[in-house]
Amino acid sequence: MEELEVSTIMGIGGFVVGLLFGALTHRTNFCTMGSISDAVSFGDFRRARAWLLAIAVSIVGAHTLQYTGMIDLTKSIYLGAGLNWLGAILGGLVFGFGMVIASGCPGRNLARVGGGDLKALVVLLFIGLFGYMALRGLTAPVRSFIQNNSTFDLTAINISDQQLGTVIADISGLPQQTAQGGSAALVVLALLLFCFKNTEFRGSSPHISAGVGIGLLVTAGWYITGVVGADEFEPAQLASLTFVAPSGNGLQYLMTFTGATINFGIATVAGAILGAFASAIAGGKFALISFYDKKDTARHMIGGAMMGTGGVLALGCTIGQGITGISTLGLGSAIALVSIVVGGYAGIKHMERAIGL
Repeated sequence: MEELEVSTIMGIGGFVVGLLFGALTHRTNFCTMGSISDAVSFGDFRRARAWLLAIAVSIVGAHTLQYTGMIDLTKSIYLGAGLNWLGAILGGLVFGFGMVIASGCPGRNLARVGGGDLKALVVLLFIGLFGYMALRGLTAPVRSFIQNNSTFDLTAINISDQQLGTVIADISGLPQQTAQGGSAALVVLALLLFCFKNTEFRGSSPHISAGVGIGLLVTAGWYITGVVGADEFEPAQLASLTFVAPSGNGLQYLMTFTGATINFGIATVAGAILGAFASAIAGGKFALISFYDKKDTARHMIGGAMMGTGGVLALGCTIGQGITGISTLGLGSAIALVSIVVGGYAGIKHMERAIGL
């Protein structure tokens, strides 16, 4: 029997992970933007705790894979020696604001498309278009200028990469494995304590299921690209769930199918839509939804454009940086995540003023 090419295996693996992500997100209403909105507007932190639980589970998974030598997280885009601090801040702020006015992050909009939301489809098209423009198109020179002129080389201060454990080891002289394992354990413990000290969260199985499930799917992504995709002649890019760049690459794939190659990221986008569609059909919740008026249309288009541009500049979205990136405990991911939350907070306050709250 002829062996499958690595790209085909990555496509299959990504599709399955995306399928499960879409179904789980749709079924549990997991939403990173919604978690910020719930906390800011209503004082409800259950969805925020689900997000933090997903981070905790993904940290355990990613660091276990690294500790056992199955993957090398420093080969991911999150742990280079160059700290793109300005891109993480600006991109995170722009992305965070955009996800609020577009009614959700890329991951949430994928689930909404599967449920029949035509507004989310337009948002995804704008995310993909403007994301690809920032990667390789009209706005790419601006993005490159920001990155090239603000990236700080950590090796200049004798730090080899951005991982928290590496930074601690290089500064303190502790063995690297000890510093990495210890820092990961402390962060995970703090997150779990914050999540489960709340009675309402402990009694909410959908939120717990969402957090654990998505954390495991991020871990599965690391395993698929880092272990299954390990090939001497055709190695896959070490990555996991993220949706901005794959949305843009997915548009290119659709337009150049005969000469294009599927990859893990593109396949997760398709899988997420179909997984949410299956969940919506099974639950009797599929319904076509469109824009309310011209202002609603413009707001979602602008939000999608902001997410596409900001997400590429920040190297990820609320899933790509906010869970996958943070699972590496990379400094740049932490900066991007904080910036996304701040941008989201600003977006929520803007929307509250716009509707007179």
